[in-house]
Amino acid sequence: MKTFHEEGKWLNWIDELSDSRFVVIDDFLSDDLYQTIRNLFISKLDEFEQAGIGALDQNLIQKNIRGDQTYWLDSKRDENLQDWWSLVNETIETLNRTCFLSISGFEFHLAHYPPGGHYEKHLDQFSNRDNRLISMVIYLNEGWQKGDGGELEIYLDDAAYLVEPHKKRCVLFQSAEVPHAVLEANKSRYSLTGWLLYRPAALGKFI
Repeated sequence: MKTFHEEGKWLNWIDELSDSRFVVIDDFLSDDLYQTIRNLFISKLDEFEQAGIGALDQNLIQKNIRGDQTYWLDSKRDENLQDWWSLVNETIETLNRTCFLSISGFEFHLAHYPPGGHYEKHLDQFSNRDNRLISMVIYLNEGWQKGDGGELEIYLDDAAYLVEPHKKRCVLFQSAEVPHAVLEANKSRYSLTGWLLYRPAALGKFI
């Protein structure tokens, strides 16, 4: 079975995730996998839909709070992303094995923040559906520079941490524990964003 990252790297990243509640990983994707995902992103831009706030029948469009457009992925339909789904499964298997978690699924979408788009401070958890355990963001931005905007701002313990959206960078954080925002984008901001899901009856020691 194909392995994407060495065990030692995973253990270092998971230690930081456990201690700090978030971790930033550069060059998480290979060049080939990055290009495959970005090519799909560009090819689907016309099919993106305005993102809303809330789950299911409570989902509302509120551009003053959230200004991104999304395209939801499907592991059966999007077969050309097979290496990506394998990397997701490697991530889940490693977290379950090392942290005694019971992650049993995932959901991912492509996210486009057009110029002026932002997302105000929030948690990645719904009041009526609380099974998101780990949030996972992969950036797909070519040549991002200071001033382009779209940074991820993380708020923890009265401090704020700014994460620049460089290509192939991954951010993992605890969905229900880490308030965060996406700052206003001054140029189009691309990402692959999703959540590793658990069943509430079987929480591990990690959280």
